[in-house]
Amino acid sequence: MKDQPILQPHKIGDLSLPNRAVMAPMTRSRAVNDENAPTELHVEYYTQRATAGLIITEGAQVSKQAVGYIHTAGIHSKAQVEGWKKVTKSVHDAGGRIFIQLWHVGRMSHPDFHDGDLPVAPSAINPHAQSYTPEGFKDTVTPKAMTLEEIKITVNDFKQAAKNAVEAGFDGVEIHSSNGYLFHQFFSSFSNKRDDQYGGSIENRARFFFEVLDAVKQVIPQNRIGARFNPSLHGTFGMEVVEDTIPTFDYVIERLEKEYDLSYIHLSEPFTDVSDVDYAEEHIAKRYRPKYSGTLMINTGFTKDTANKVIENGDADLVAFGKLYISNPDLVGRFKENIPTAEWDANTFYSQGPEGYIDYEAKTRDLIPTS
Repeated sequence: MKDQPILQPHKIGDLSLPNRAVMAPMTRSRAVNDENAPTELHVEYYTQRATAGLIITEGAQVSKQAVGYIHTAGIHSKAQVEGWKKVTKSVHDAGGRIFIQLWHVGRMSHPDFHDGDLPVAPSAINPHAQSYTPEGFKDTVTPKAMTLEEIKITVNDFKQAAKNAVEAGFDGVEIHSSNGYLFHQFFSSFSNKRDDQYGGSIENRARFFFEVLDAVKQVIPQNRIGARFNPSLHGTFGMEVVEDTIPTFDYVIERLEKEYDLSYIHLSEPFTDVSDVDYAEEHIAKRYRPKYSGTLMINTGFTKDTANKVIENGDADLVAFGKLYISNPDLVGRFKENIPTAEWDANTFYSQGPEGYIDYEAKTRDLIPTS
């Protein structure tokens, strides 16, 4: 079983990965403190999973304005940086590699997080979704359209967050430009109705993302930066696929191919069935593999067998596992030994204690680090 494609080594930039199984970024809502800082629970959780080829942390908000979910650990304050330092040290001591995902939810937030002020977005359009607030799930509201000055400030927030990530000891960063959050809101003509340099044409709607990327690469090498995209997201997180959706992502990824040397691009297969959705792309890895010669990571619903197949077919280099990594801290060990994977408990995905977080049993304890 050890000759499986998912278990083979791979390099991203100058970083060597011992296998191609990536722990996907997942919101888990365990930063239960006034500072929204990582705790010893985070240290244990990530260290348990250090045999992953690469860990990508939960989304970490780049500013107070960026938050949209309760108890999520940020990367904009000193307390948060100090908390993440403990995580990265423990993961590195266990032989692991770890990137942090940089996050701004944009309109997928709620005034409850902002002292009553409106969340921000490219345009004042309600996503008609829900935000997970301190008082439970609440309907989203119509956000405030960002001014040019606010866009400039947000670009700098991402740059500072990347600088903080370096200080915290991360091996790299992933820009969360996916899943209906701020960058995705700028990309989509469904949510971006601006008439300035950040709206209208595909090039204009992609401008904010590339400004942030250019700012981030001033403080961390390009080959330690990843970017995540979800081109066919439809009917969830307030997004719809429209006529120019896929051409927009074609432009972004083709430009990344020509002008940048990123660590990887991280793509999601459709979250929902889009076979009857006009303009949607059903097969994301197959579409973008010919367009991108760098490292391509794919996720959404993969098993050991389907992960091995997508790598063997050449459609992706890395596979990110989400829920399987929640309930299988020793996922790589289970793949190696052909041990069945454990089921996850969805009731504890966003709860605030150790249950369903650090108490999943490892069947291959000799193959994973212990703290």
